Amino acid sequence: MTIAPAPSLRQYALVTGNYWAFTLTDGALRMLVVLHFHSLGYDALQIALMFIFYELFGVFTNLLGGYLGARIGLNRTMNIGLGLQLAALSMLLVNPQLLTVAWVMAAQAVSGVAKDLNKMSAKSAIKLLAPTHTNSSLYRWVAVLTGSKNTLKGAGFFLGGALLTNVGFKPSILIMMLGLGSVWLCSLMLLKANLGRSVQKPKLRQLLSKSSVINHLSAARLFLFCARDVWFVVALPVYLAQQLNWAYWQVSAFLAAWIIGYGLVQMLAPLITRKVANNASPNGFKLAHKISFKWQITLMFVPLSLAMGLYFEWQSDAILIIGLGMFGIVFAVNSCLHSYLIVALSKSSSVAMDVGFYYMANAVGRLLGTLLSGWVFLQFGFISCLLISTALVLCATYFTFMLAHRH
Repeated sequence: MTIAPAPSLRQYALVTGNYWAFTLTDGALRMLVVLHFHSLGYDALQIALMFIFYELFGVFTNLLGGYLGARIGLNRTMNIGLGLQLAALSMLLVNPQLLTVAWVMAAQAVSGVAKDLNKMSAKSAIKLLAPTHTNSSLYRWVAVLTGSKNTLKGAGFFLGGALLTNVGFKPSILIMMLGLGSVWLCSLMLLKANLGRSVQKPKLRQLLSKSSVINHLSAARLFLFCARDVWFVVALPVYLAQQLNWAYWQVSAFLAAWIIGYGLVQMLAPLITRKVANNASPNGFKLAHKISFKWQITLMFVPLSLAMGLYFEWQSDAILIIGLGMFGIVFAVNSCLHSYLIVALSKSSSVAMDVGFYYMANAVGRLLGTLLSGWVFLQFGFISCLLISTALVLCATYFTFMLAHRH
């Protein structure tokens, strides 16, 4: 990696630190909500409904957030995101009798807006601040940001389960508010003004006016993340607690380990896909298209094999752990390649809008996956979630094929 000027590197470190802090609280909050409301007797579909607005509002936030970032600066959209997350946490401190599904949905809506403003800002800023003179260098920096974020999200899952077990729901929320509030104040004082603000003010009609490359990549992202969340968001933690009788701390620790491992694989993705990382060609992203297609073909067989193993009851516990581990490894490489591609293919003059559009598709996939995760699990069981995941990966593979062979 090329060394950046000190001011840019400091700003990049500040943006990354903000993203890390936000991700830690976001992962912890999700685990707190899932496990706390499951302990109160809510079923999988009811819990899934609590996250509908989290994902739905993320769809609009990514689309409009990119436009907003281009007009007012990524520093402001990032700080707004941090502030909204504090508001979402405070909404969960009401009297337990008022903590209804509708109220939690509203809090999660605020959190969804916050998360996607923060993520869009961080992913866009890497194009402007990271020391990237070649596509291979850019790939390594994207891998570091994306992988470290997911490692911390896993740590957040563990933190959420540990806090719920040891101090309870409300004290856990207060602890997270204090930590995130400190980060927010530092960000307000230190983050550079006008970061990423476009010289020429973008127009609203440009929001959906994207190249076919961006459209195909966004469609692949949509199906890829729907394929993950259809079993991961609600079905898996409830399955582990209900069917395998795991304690809450065991569920959160396992999911935390999965996401931490997933993040570590993302950071190592440039080593795993050396051809992409070592390709200094200005058109190196074309090679990334083809390699991503091959990894998605591999990914498609993982949930299918896992479903077969669980159906025939071949040492279900061991099959589940090994299968999910394999899914995490292959999915992590795919996700990192996609994250690199959107940054590489975006124009510096419109990076916030291109990245926002792409993560809008990501949010749509997560929304559909969340809904399917609760409904399919409740109606048909965990194996059906895995079979649907297989079909969704196939859809993602089709759009990646279009990228690999037409662009």
